[in-house]
Amino acid sequence: MSAGRVQDGRRERLVCPLLLAFLVACAADLTGLLTGGDVLHLVAKPLLMPLLAAYAAARRGPRLLIAALLCGWIGDVFLLADADLAFLVGMGGFAAGHLCYLRLFGRARGAVLPGIGYAVVLTAFTVLIWDGLPAGLRIPMAGYSLLLTAMAYRSGVLGRYAAAGGALFLLSDALIATGIADWPQLPAPGFWVMLTYVAAQLLLTLGALAPGAKWAGVTHGAYRERSISI
Repeated sequence: MSAGRVQDGRRERLVCPLLLAFLVACAADLTGLLTGGDVLHLVAKPLLMPLLAAYAAARRGPRLLIAALLCGWIGDVFLLADADLAFLVGMGGFAAGHLCYLRLFGRARGAVLPGIGYAVVLTAFTVLIWDGLPAGLRIPMAGYSLLLTAMAYRSGVLGRYAAAGGALFLLSDALIATGIADWPQLPAPGFWVMLTYVAAQLLLTLGALAPGAKWAGVTHGAYRERSISI
């Protein structure tokens, strides 16, 4: 048996444990947010994206997917701090992740109607929330929102899982923005932000790893075979 096949078998044995560890960390984080367990949230949140990235790597996912998830980890860590500078750095981490996703999606055409819908939602939401945002955050958040909306729209090229993930990512960040603008919030707002966020990242990952998924012109099955042969 070749060394490549041995390494391949080791990776496959890690797939289920890594996914289970991610789901356990998600449950712990969400429980901490619901019960006011700040320590549990501080411990669990930084584990989420590294575990999901490791799962994607064990599934032989594309490097751009893994990079996007690790950029999300940067955002997660910095958003734990309650400071404007940390918020901007965290937003920059997520923006880098969206750029990775956009590169991953390639140049395949998306459907027209969802694109129009996303453009309308972005425009209306930006107009409604603009006056409630701190002056120093308005331009950065507008630019970030445009990038996020583009990612959400383009995610549909990988299928329904990824499309749902892109939409949930947009919803999660919209919930954060309404909190910053002092709009009325749902009970336990942090819980809903994280629930939609972890679901978004998981669905984007599953969409990218689905058999036959095409990223940047490469079919997932072909990438898998090429990885095994190296």
